[in-house]
Amino acid sequence: MKAILEFDLNEMDDSMAHKRCAKATDMAIALWEIAYNTKKRIGYEMDGLELQGKPDLNMYEARDLVFDKIREILEEHHIDLEDLIN
Repeated sequence: MKAILEFDLNEMDDSMAHKRCAKATDMAIALWEIAYNTKKRIGYEMDGLELQGKPDLNMYEARDLVFDKIREILEEHHIDLEDLIN
Protein backbone atom coordinates (compact mmCIF):
# COMPACT_ATOMS: atom_id res chain seq x y z
CA MET A 1 0.00 0.00 0.00
CA LYS A 2 1.07 3.54 -0.66
CA ALA A 3 -0.33 6.93 0.26
CA ILE A 4 0.70 10.26 -1.17
CA LEU A 5 -0.28 13.48 0.53
CA GLU A 6 -0.24 16.60 -1.59
CA PHE A 7 -0.38 20.15 -0.26
CA ASP A 8 -0.60 23.48 -2.04
CA LEU A 9 1.75 25.45 0.22
CA ASN A 10 0.56 28.71 -1.34
CA GLU A 11 -2.92 28.01 0.06
CA MET A 12 -3.27 28.88 3.76
CA ASP A 13 -5.35 25.85 4.85
CA ASP A 14 -3.09 23.42 2.98
CA SER A 15 -0.01 25.06 4.43
CA MET A 16 -1.42 24.63 7.94
CA ALA A 17 -2.32 21.00 7.22
CA HIS A 18 1.24 20.41 6.00
CA LYS A 19 2.70 21.87 9.23
CA ARG A 20 0.44 19.63 11.29
CA CYS A 21 1.42 16.53 9.32
CA ALA A 22 5.10 17.41 9.61
CA LYS A 23 4.79 17.71 13.42
CA ALA A 24 2.60 14.61 13.91
CA THR A 25 5.41 12.38 15.22
CA ASP A 26 6.67 15.09 17.60
CA MET A 27 3.13 15.63 18.87
CA ALA A 28 2.60 11.88 19.39
CA ILE A 29 5.86 11.60 21.36
CA ALA A 30 4.94 14.64 23.48
CA LEU A 31 1.49 13.21 24.20
CA TRP A 32 3.06 9.88 25.17
CA GLU A 33 5.38 11.73 27.55
CA ILE A 34 2.47 13.65 29.06
CA ALA A 35 0.24 10.59 29.37
CA TYR A 36 2.76 8.11 30.74
CA ASN A 37 5.72 9.88 32.33
CA THR A 38 4.59 13.27 33.60
CA LYS A 39 2.83 12.02 36.74
CA LYS A 40 6.02 10.29 37.86
CA ARG A 41 8.21 13.33 37.12
CA ILE A 42 5.87 15.70 38.93
CA GLY A 43 5.91 13.34 41.90
CA TYR A 44 9.72 13.54 41.96
CA GLU A 45 9.56 17.34 41.80
CA MET A 46 7.06 17.44 44.65
CA ASP A 47 9.32 15.15 46.69
CA GLY A 48 12.15 17.60 46.03
CA LEU A 49 10.01 20.48 47.27
CA GLU A 50 9.27 18.52 50.42
CA LEU A 51 13.00 18.05 51.00
CA GLN A 52 13.41 21.82 50.58
CA GLY A 53 10.94 22.43 53.39
CA LYS A 54 7.84 23.20 51.29
CA PRO A 55 5.84 19.98 51.68
CA ASP A 56 2.33 21.25 50.91
CA LEU A 57 1.36 22.83 47.63
CA ASN A 58 -1.95 24.60 47.38
CA MET A 59 -4.17 23.66 44.47
CA TYR A 60 -3.00 26.66 42.41
CA GLU A 61 0.68 25.79 42.85
CA ALA A 62 -0.03 22.16 41.98
CA ARG A 63 -1.96 23.22 38.87
CA ASP A 64 0.89 25.51 37.80
CA LEU A 65 3.42 22.71 38.34
CA VAL A 66 1.42 20.37 36.06
CA PHE A 67 0.92 22.92 33.29
CA ASP A 68 4.52 24.12 33.47
CA LYS A 69 5.60 20.50 32.94
CA ILE A 70 3.26 20.16 29.93
CA ARG A 71 4.65 23.37 28.39
CA GLU A 72 8.18 22.12 29.03
CA ILE A 73 7.45 18.84 27.21
CA LEU A 74 5.94 20.70 24.25
CA GLU A 75 9.01 22.95 24.07
CA GLU A 76 11.37 19.93 24.26
CA HIS A 77 9.63 18.52 21.17
CA HIS A 78 9.56 21.89 19.37
CA ILE A 79 5.78 22.02 19.31
CA ASP A 80 4.46 25.57 19.01
CA LEU A 81 0.70 25.28 19.39
CA GLU A 82 0.13 28.84 18.20
CA ASP A 83 1.90 27.95 14.96
CA LEU A 84 -0.30 24.85 14.49
CA ILE A 85 -3.67 26.33 15.46
CA ASN A 86 -5.14 29.47 13.94
